[in-house]
Amino acid sequence: MRASLLQIDVDLNEPADARRARVADLVRAQHASDLVVLPELWPLGGFAYDEWSPGAETLDGPTAEIMSEAARSAGVWLHAGSIVERDPDGPLYNTSLLFSPSGELTHTYRKIHRFGFDSGEAAAMGPGTEIAVAATEFGTLGLATCYDLRFPELFRTLLDAGAEIFVVPAAWPARRREHWTLLARARAVEEQAFVLACNTAGSHSGVPQAGHSLVVDPWGEVLAEAGAGEEVLTVEFDPGAVARTRADFPVLRDRLMGIAVPRY
Repeated sequence: MRASLLQIDVDLNEPADARRARVADLVRAQHASDLVVLPELWPLGGFAYDEWSPGAETLDGPTAEIMSEAARSAGVWLHAGSIVERDPDGPLYNTSLLFSPSGELTHTYRKIHRFGFDSGEAAAMGPGTEIAVAATEFGTLGLATCYDLRFPELFRTLLDAGAEIFVVPAAWPARRREHWTLLARARAVEEQAFVLACNTAGSHSGVPQAGHSLVVDPWGEVLAEAGAGEEVLTVEFDPGAVARTRADFPVLRDRLMGIAVPRY
């Protein structure tokens, strides 16, 4: 399969509608790909807290509308990164959108682990409560977002739900770039799965972004990695490598389930 990760430079001086139109053009240009992935919160900025509430939108809002058309025009599966979702009956959510090649919004994922330690995203957003996996013609996708990458139990749960390819949009800061690469590789090795990790470039509200989107195979090898700036990272890989890796090195069958916790 062929996947394209669009590492978008989120310049907050660029109006959100202009950025949506520009990104839609980039998606349409990836018509030779099977899957296109966008970063986390690219319409407003991952650290632009003041923009979140006024710029929040519903699942049929402007980002979903233009991304649906772009997916349909390109004929690709499109993970459109995430938006600030306004639930009419609840709080804001950091919500990922997955569109089929026909432009149908097939899956959403509300980010479970919110970053900020009681401030920032953790204070402004509600937590998601459900995992999301999506069956496609090239394998089952497991959806996670940015800070989720630090929580292996989520990826193990996605694995148990059938995930073979993890798609992880992010707005990961430059100061923790080494963690970004290390954790993406670790999740691939642990679950013997592909990891497609798509980050932002530029700077959000004074927070420089790490860039360096990457695709990791089930052995933890980095198949492709972007630089620091805006870039389209395209890679071809064989999804069948997941089954072969799990058969050749069957570590997952040795998992200990239901371990008793000793009492002292």
